Amino acid sequence: MSIGIAGVTIDCADPRGLAGFWTQALGYEVVQDFGGEFLFLGPPGKQQGEAVFIGLQKVPEERSGKNRLHLDFTTPERSAEVARLVGLGAVEAGEHAVPGLSWTVLRDPEGNEFCVGSTQG
Repeated sequence: MSIGIAGVTIDCADPRGLAGFWTQALGYEVVQDFGGEFLFLGPPGKQQGEAVFIGLQKVPEERSGKNRLHLDFTTPERSAEVARLVGLGAVEAGEHAVPGLSWTVLRDPEGNEFCVGSTQG
């Protein structure tokens, strides 16, 4: 195979503004800023290809409907992590559970959905 996942890009109205949320949420930093139109966020000290990067891409239209793709995160301390993310500006959108897995759906400050799940409840 000759390709690998480099990152996931989130469409948004204000990439630099949204970078504040995602860098705090993930412990990432802005790795590249292409004039505020597109930003790469990544873990400190990592190069592309060494970790999954988050792209923030400026788009003219507002988000509407459900995301067709979203990020899933995992943690053994789901309730504490959800509280931390809400403190950073996320909004809780729902709770779900199936046998062996529980997750919380959240929205970032621009309304993009993502999930925080745990196999520990």
